[in-house]
Amino acid sequence: MSNPALLILYGSQTGTAQDTAQRLARQAQRRRLRVRVMPLDDYNVAHLISESLVVFVCSTTGQGDPPDNMKNFWRFLFKKSLPVGSLSRLDCAILGLGDSSYPKFNFVAKKLHKRLLQLGACVLLPVGLADDQHDLGADAVIDPWFASFWGKVSTLYPTLSGVIPLREDEPLPPTYTFHFLDDMQEKEEVRLRIPMDQTVPSQSHPFPARMVFNRRVTEPSHFQDVRHIELDVTGSNIEFAAGDVVMMRPCNAPEDVQQFCQLLRLDPETRFTLSPTDNTAVPAWLPQPCTVRHLVESYLDIAAVPRRSFFELLSTFATNELEREKLAEFSSAAGQDELHSYCNRPRRTALEVLTDFPHTTAGLKVDYLLDLFPEIQPRSFSIASSLRAHPNRIQVLVAVVRYKTKLYKPRKGLCSSWLASLDPAQGDVYVPLWVKKGSLKFPSEKETPVIMVGPGTGVAPFRSALQERTTEGKTANVLFFGCRSESKDFYFRSEWEEMMEAGFLALFMAFSRDQEAKVYVQHRVRENGELLWDLIANKHACFYIAGNAKQMPASVCDALKEAFQQAGGVSAEEAEQMLATMEKMGRFQSETWS
Repeated sequence: MSNPALLILYGSQTGTAQDTAQRLARQAQRRRLRVRVMPLDDYNVAHLISESLVVFVCSTTGQGDPPDNMKNFWRFLFKKSLPVGSLSRLDCAILGLGDSSYPKFNFVAKKLHKRLLQLGACVLLPVGLADDQHDLGADAVIDPWFASFWGKVSTLYPTLSGVIPLREDEPLPPTYTFHFLDDMQEKEEVRLRIPMDQTVPSQSHPFPARMVFNRRVTEPSHFQDVRHIELDVTGSNIEFAAGDVVMMRPCNAPEDVQQFCQLLRLDPETRFTLSPTDNTAVPAWLPQPCTVRHLVESYLDIAAVPRRSFFELLSTFATNELEREKLAEFSSAAGQDELHSYCNRPRRTALEVLTDFPHTTAGLKVDYLLDLFPEIQPRSFSIASSLRAHPNRIQVLVAVVRYKTKLYKPRKGLCSSWLASLDPAQGDVYVPLWVKKGSLKFPSEKETPVIMVGPGTGVAPFRSALQERTTEGKTANVLFFGCRSESKDFYFRSEWEEMMEAGFLALFMAFSRDQEAKVYVQHRVRENGELLWDLIANKHACFYIAGNAKQMPASVCDALKEAFQQAGGVSAEEAEQMLATMEKMGRFQSETWS
C-alpha cells in the first residue's frame, strides 16, 4: 500500500483548532507525508468520498454550535439525502477542542463522530476530547491523541516504517516568502478599504465604522474601566436584531509594534509582497503590497500568550545552547508544566518571550513570521443598541481588561485596551467590523413575557432587546441586573428608570458590595419566585441569561429551579425537567463567556 496523502480539515473560532491542525501537519511533514491543511468551509466537501486519510480538528462554540468556518460543511454533512455508505472508503480521526465548564462540552466533535460513522467512514481511534479546564490545558489530551494517531497510521501503512523522519530541530520550509520592494517603487499608505460593490461586510471585507463616542460609564474611583462606545455604520448595509453580535479586529499597541520591529531589525515603512511556497493562498486580510508596520500592527498576534507550537518552531532557529535547551524543554510533552509556569500562568506575551531569547530572536528569518505568529483573531461583543432606537449606529458596552500577574507590567486585553485608547475627539477614528447572528432569539409574539438576567456587561444584549421591544409596544419585560455598587457601575440607570415609568419594564437590582452580605442576581431570582412561576407556567414567558460563564449561570439556574419548587409546588426532578423542556423549546436561552 502506498503512503497516504493526509488531509487535515479544521473548524476554528479563536484559532486554537487551526493551530492544533497546523501542529499535526508539521508532524506529517517531518514524516515526509504529503499534507494539506484547510478550514472545513474552504474544502469542497463533495471530494470527501475520494479521500483516503482525513483528520478533523473541531472546536465547539456558544451553545454547542460549530465554528463559523465550518457552518456550510456542517449543513451539507447533515443532509438527509446523503447515502448511508457514502464515506465507506474513508479512514478518518476526529479531535475535539472544548471547555468542560460549558454544558455542551465538545458537542461538535461528538456529533461529527456519530455522523461520520452513520455515513460508513472508518474512524481509526476514539474521538479526542481536549479540555481547556485541565491543569495542562488541551495538550493533556492532544499529545497522547497525536501519538495514538501516528501509531494507527503506521499500522495501516507499513511502508512508513522505512521512512527516516526529519529531525525535530530541522526547520521546515516557510509557508510564504517575503519579497521586499526597493525604495524607488512608489510608496502608498495601507488603508482599510471596502469595495463599493460589497453588499454586506464580512470577515474578509470588514466595514470601517467611524467611532462617534467613547465614554467611561463607571465612576473614576471604580476598579473597572467600562466603556459605552457608539460606531457609525451609515452606508454599510449592516442590519441586525436584538441578540446579534458585532465582530471587531483590534490592532497591536504602537509601542509593541515599535519594539517588535527593533528586535527583528525591521524597518516599519518597508513594503513587501508575499508568495506562497506551495499552493496556500495569501491571507485575504493582508493587502499586496503591504508595509511591515501594517503586518505587525494589524495582522501578527504578538501580544497574545504564545502556544506551545510557537516554542516548537522557535527552537528550530536557536543556535545559542542555553536558549536551545530551554526552548526544547518548553516544546516537549515533559516540559509542559514548566511552560505553564513560564508562560500561561503569568500571561507572558509572545513579544516578551522574544526579548527573553535574544540570540534566537536575532536569528529569526522574516519568511517565518506568518508561521510563528498567528493572525490576530476578531473579538465579538453583544450589540447593546437597536437600529430602531439608534438608526445607522452600533453601540457596545466594553469592560477594559487589565490585571496584575507576577510580571512587572500589568496584563491588558488587546481589543478592549485598543478600543479604550481610541479618542474620536482627537480626529476621525475607524474600527473595522462586521455583524453576525447571535445565539439569543427573542419572541415575536406581543404578549409573550421576557425575563432577562444580565449582571455587569451581560446586560448589553438586553438593552438592545428592550429598545426593540419598546418600539414594538411589548410591555411584558422583566430585567434582573446586578453590579457591585449602585453609585459606581449601575449601567444605563436613567434608561431603565424611563422604561419603568412608561410601564415597559419591571426591574430587580442586586448591588453585591453595597451592604455587609453580598447580594447577587440569583438571590433576586429566588426572592421573586411567585412572579417568575406565574410568568413561566401561566404566561409562557421566555427566560434569558447573559454574562460571565463562571458561577453565575449555574447559580441562576439553581435559583430558578428552587422558585419552581417553592412557588409551583413541583418536585426537584420536575423542576429540572421543566427547565430542560424550556431549553428544548427555545424558551430558556443563555449566552455566556469566560
